[in-house]
Amino acid sequence: MVALCLALSSYGQSGNGKQPISQPLVSHIYTADPSAHVFKGRIYIYPSHDIDAAVKEDDDGGHFAMRDYHILSMKKMGGKVTDHGVALDIKDIPWAGRQLWAPDATYKDGMYYLYFPVKDKQDVFRIGVATSKKPQGPFKAEPEPIKGAYSIDPTVFKDDDGSFYLYFGGIWGGQLQRWNNNQYDPKGALRKGNETAVLPRVAKLSADLKSFTEEVKEVKILDKDGKLFLESNNDKRFFEAAWMHKYNGKYYFSYSTGDTHNLCYAIGDNPYGPFTYQGIVLKPVQGWTNHHSIVEFKGKWYLFYHDVQISGKTHLRNVKVTELKYNPDGTIQTLDAYK
Repeated sequence: MVALCLALSSYGQSGNGKQPISQPLVSHIYTADPSAHVFKGRIYIYPSHDIDAAVKEDDDGGHFAMRDYHILSMKKMGGKVTDHGVALDIKDIPWAGRQLWAPDATYKDGMYYLYFPVKDKQDVFRIGVATSKKPQGPFKAEPEPIKGAYSIDPTVFKDDDGSFYLYFGGIWGGQLQRWNNNQYDPKGALRKGNETAVLPRVAKLSADLKSFTEEVKEVKILDKDGKLFLESNNDKRFFEAAWMHKYNGKYYFSYSTGDTHNLCYAIGDNPYGPFTYQGIVLKPVQGWTNHHSIVEFKGKWYLFYHDVQISGKTHLRNVKVTELKYNPDGTIQTLDAYK
């Protein structure tokens, strides 16, 4: 294990000449897509582990060639960050082929569950689950992916009644455009500008959190007039990086717009939606991707995210955290990662 300092203060210059509002949690490895949770009073972050695999950059994300996960944790904001080492390696996932992308985790009845996307041996993204008695792992993967789960960016949400839901999906390299009515079409094309945008997916998890209890459903994100976004609304429509949290009884579905690089959010009255678009959580950061999580800790809310402050390269990222604030009406105050 490696312990490093976390800095929430502002210092140093970013690559675009603007000063970042927070600093990388760790700098000895590259990390991205941070899914943060509080377990037993400690913050655990489940990020991707970026590496330089010498793969040429492309629109399908081939240069994001991650092979394992390192879980980070900290006792308090501003304290030491511990790297717990390799929690799961791609070589220990029986069905995996390549590209171990953004994970998430949850806890139930003495067991921790790590959900992860990886391409199978046919180069199709599937979602698997691994378990451990410890939040930091190591985790042991199930022998097969979750039946009915596909694409990327799984995020698990526990509702107040004890029900668990898995949200997932991502277009372009995440392959969500290839899935219609939960059937895979290798020739599935991206939507045209005047067509309805591809929607994220959700399904309720079974009691053992290893399968679905129902058919996968689309998650509707609506504009203020109650209409679905078109693909041309790419500054608001879903691209990837779903996250769900609850605030004052409302469900907040947040996500990345991908090629326009915003983190946006929409609010609904139940975990299935529909969700009405509200605005931007985080404006574009350095690097192509924008991916986050939102968590409450000791009475305050925090946004975990990433940029490329350390490397300047879009596939070698570093995770960060900053405080998130709500307005009295429940809307989120938009953040700019740089002053």
